[in-house]
Amino acid sequence: MDQSETGAEGPLPGEAVRHGTGVNSNRAFPTNNHPSNLDPFVLFERFYIDPNEGFPMHPHRGFEIVSYMVEGGMAHEDSLGVTNTATEGDAMRITTGSGIRHSEFPADGQGCNGLQLWVNLPQAEKDADPDYVDATAADLPTEQVDGATVTTVVGGGSPLELHTPMEYLDVEVTGSWTWSVPDDWSGFLYGVSGDGTVDGAAFTEGDVLPVTDARGVELETEDSLRVVAVSGRPHGEPIEQRGPFVF
Repeated sequence: MDQSETGAEGPLPGEAVRHGTGVNSNRAFPTNNHPSNLDPFVLFERFYIDPNEGFPMHPHRGFEIVSYMVEGGMAHEDSLGVTNTATEGDAMRITTGSGIRHSEFPADGQGCNGLQLWVNLPQAEKDADPDYVDATAADLPTEQVDGATVTTVVGGGSPLELHTPMEYLDVEVTGSWTWSVPDDWSGFLYGVSGDGTVDGAAFTEGDVLPVTDARGVELETEDSLRVVAVSGRPHGEPIEQRGPFVF
């Protein structure tokens, strides 16, 4: 799906979502503004979990999950016997594959928020064995480049790998920075905090820019703009999501 099909040529606002468990999110897609998935990506949102809320044990299958913490801590437990608390800057990758159950709750009685990405598994790997890997903030490579600080959550140097070739960058722009989308990949920018411009258009917290063509995207700010820049190789297969399952 290209941007002309959404009726948009630039950044879009995220959409407020309230989950049945009482958790609030700002969703980048799919939304009314961007009603499609973005192959190979199924869903992306920023979640906000209050101290007395969370996601009790529930099932998933058919895709992979990357959770990346922005503030506070989130306690994870799953049917593989894994327990882990991820705090600011930590990340977790779950391969749901043939099926897994997990729960997510704020740690230490404090609220938390973070970013969650669902990545489709290709049809040939839908029944992959479920798996879990986490990484602390110290495990994720960070480099200073002209105009930005870039942390690689998934991609070169990160301990987190998925079945889908992809890159997930956490970028703090303090001047100008160019994001390059590889040939034949699709992706998106999502605003985490601050204000600036993307290809000359205003861009702020909760905004999303879907990109489905290989090109360079120019980010600029007079102060600070934090974004995540995510791209991956499409599978070219239909994404059929039914609640917590992707077929």
